[in-house]
Amino acid sequence: MAQRNFVAGVAIRLVVLVATVFLFVAALQREDLGAAKVVAALLVLGAFFWLLRFVRLTNVELARFIDSVRFADFAQGFEHRGQGTGFGELGEALDQAIRKLRSERHELNEATRFYEAVLDDAPTALLTVDADGKVELTNKAARRLLVRHRGVRAEDFAVYGETFAQALAGGAVGRPRLVPLVTEGLPQTVMVSAAIVQRLGGLVRVVAVQPIQGELNAVEIAAQSDLIRVLTHEIMNSITPVTSLAHTAVDLMKSVDQGDNRDIADARIAVETLSRRADGVMSFVESYRQISRAPELKLRSFAVLPWAQELERVFRALPAAEGVAFDMTVDPPTLRMEADPDLLCQVLINLLKNGAEAARGHGDAPAVSLSIQLLASGEVRIDVADNGPGVPKSLRQDVFLPFFTTKQKGTGVGLSLARQVVLAHRGSIAVAEAPGGGGLFRIVL
Repeated sequence: MAQRNFVAGVAIRLVVLVATVFLFVAALQREDLGAAKVVAALLVLGAFFWLLRFVRLTNVELARFIDSVRFADFAQGFEHRGQGTGFGELGEALDQAIRKLRSERHELNEATRFYEAVLDDAPTALLTVDADGKVELTNKAARRLLVRHRGVRAEDFAVYGETFAQALAGGAVGRPRLVPLVTEGLPQTVMVSAAIVQRLGGLVRVVAVQPIQGELNAVEIAAQSDLIRVLTHEIMNSITPVTSLAHTAVDLMKSVDQGDNRDIADARIAVETLSRRADGVMSFVESYRQISRAPELKLRSFAVLPWAQELERVFRALPAAEGVAFDMTVDPPTLRMEADPDLLCQVLINLLKNGAEAARGHGDAPAVSLSIQLLASGEVRIDVADNGPGVPKSLRQDVFLPFFTTKQKGTGVGLSLARQVVLAHRGSIAVAEAPGGGGLFRIVL
């Protein structure tokens, strides 16, 4: 429609221009029409500029539309600009095209913002590695997980472990790998996978880093709990009648007059010993039953400083704390934490008690410390350190196992329960060497 109107407008103006030219030529052939010649010439000029203006205004509208598209300026309007030019339909068509482009651009921006939000809030840490080897942290999960490096090269990520840096530098694409990752001094296992995508004309490797230590810990704890549940059940079934018979035998032996019979006296001692050991086994097995029960958390938000001060008072009241120097820091002092304060208090009291006992048996100036600090990632790190002999590297993976203990009178329950409580908080716990020597238990929640 706009094209037909344009052709009609040009045709009309050309007809008028040709007619005025004929009039001008006819006036020139007659010498007595001097004034008519001037009028005819003016009419020719008027018709010519009328045609020129029509074409020029149309070209201006089209050029403005093209510039709007080229520079993505979709705020322009054309619907009324064509009035008076005979090209109103073109203006309306251009305006409709601009409105459609504006709508499509708005939808595209909305979709882009949506996908950017999904990418940024994705629970899996995503990194990109370009052709030059530059590594970028793409989303929030990556920025929370990786906070210790300085630089943008794969080798700069060696602070998290050489294996992780090598995976960033050129791991197998499309095949997930289990890689150790060290954050805040705590080793954990992550699954690293990569894919090649095209961005801005170049190829970029997208690396996904998914921490799975929590899932591995949950599977391990579940397996341990099932094993302990079965073992304790079978042991209890077997030892209960033995204990009952031992108690009955003791009662019967007490009623027997042993006189000078040495054999009866020895039998009575043996039965009493059997009874005591049976009770000891029952108590031992009962203590392990609590490991098979997952701790029930009662989470709440609380101020850390007064809670830590109360923890210090409880520790100082323990016999193991006598003569042991204690240092406690909370940074920042206004720190708040969401956790189960009672269960967490039990864990830390046990760790402080173990640290005090280790320090007292190692030197003349035993000392333990408790440090609670807010990390840049938003997590809370709790360090319990002592100046004792520390835990040998060969045993650091074993100290949290049920039944494992290095103490003569230990049951191997305390650290296993501590680990269960920490894992129930979706945190992590590890043992390392303190900066000044000695043991260091680190918890990150």
